[in-house]
Amino acid sequence: MQQILSASQQVAAHLLRELQSGRWTDTMPGEHRLVAELGGSHNTIKEALRQLEAEGWLLNQGPGKQRRILMRRKEVAKLRIQILLYERSDRSTHYLVEMTHLLQEAGHDAAFADKAMGDLGMDLGRISRFVKSTKADAWIVASGSRDVLDWFAEQATPAFALFGRAVDVQLASIAPKKAGAYAEVIARLVGMGHRRIVRLVREDRRKPTLGLLERLFLDELVKHGIQTGPYNLPDWQDTDEGLREQLDQLFRHSPPTAILVDGAMLFSATRSHLARRGVLAPEHVSLVCSDPEPVFAWDIPAVTHIAWDHVPLIRRVAKWAHNIGRGKDDRRKSTVKATLEIGGTIGPPPSGR
Repeated sequence: MQQILSASQQVAAHLLRELQSGRWTDTMPGEHRLVAELGGSHNTIKEALRQLEAEGWLLNQGPGKQRRILMRRKEVAKLRIQILLYERSDRSTHYLVEMTHLLQEAGHDAAFADKAMGDLGMDLGRISRFVKSTKADAWIVASGSRDVLDWFAEQATPAFALFGRAVDVQLASIAPKKAGAYAEVIARLVGMGHRRIVRLVREDRRKPTLGLLERLFLDELVKHGIQTGPYNLPDWQDTDEGLREQLDQLFRHSPPTAILVDGAMLFSATRSHLARRGVLAPEHVSLVCSDPEPVFAWDIPAVTHIAWDHVPLIRRVAKWAHNIGRGKDDRRKSTVKATLEIGGTIGPPPSGR
């Protein structure tokens, strides 16, 4: 689902096309002139210009001075950018679609790769062979495992890690900063009386070693006096059938009273399977998703989740592509603030549990 652009984002996209066409050189027309030409409010024009500054197209030289144009279109190489997804279904994710369009508007040939990592069995050998056989000037890797990102860091072709286990990998990257939100939701659940709290994550977050957030999750439980073990972070086969089997096993003997699920797709599959078993949130189990999804606000009850603004994320990717197009070795790491959004899928544990 493509997100509708705000007025300032639409103006920024229009101004960028004019910049790339070479309409203006050296300096950008002032805000008053742009308002007269394009219409709209001063605030809309000002915000659009700020966006172009953030993306590296313009330099603000101070009050009363025109913004300097940093790079003409012909000086930025057009890149063939391949976007390697975790799973093929991620192609419909709204911010990934918007990111692709933003890269295309900047003049790059950006597209989702023909295969996702899931299509290749999450196997590094198959992934590396596929990447080497695909023509690309740069790669964006969405939710890559540690071994996959390590491999990309060793290649001559530039790559950007969008999410994934990139903390100690020498690649440019960006990810939501979720530690505080996880600590908050665990404290809320414990405060409601929950003791049997489980987190479901994909295999690449568990192996070969636990990821940073997985370690934090277990540490937070220990802080609240909860003894941890495989029950809290189960090792399951990373398939649809494996997920269903794991959920059935969890609810067979000592049903969890709260489950934190990693990713909107995994959350949807978890919630759906439990509902078929007659297990509903929050009546029988509290459910939390680690990421935002536009439809969550329309769900009944609304989903408790960790939210973050995708706009800084896609702007950072666009800036990285701009820098790579200029021949710059950009490996800067960035984060986006994340917050806990309370919905109706959490509540006290069921009586007697």
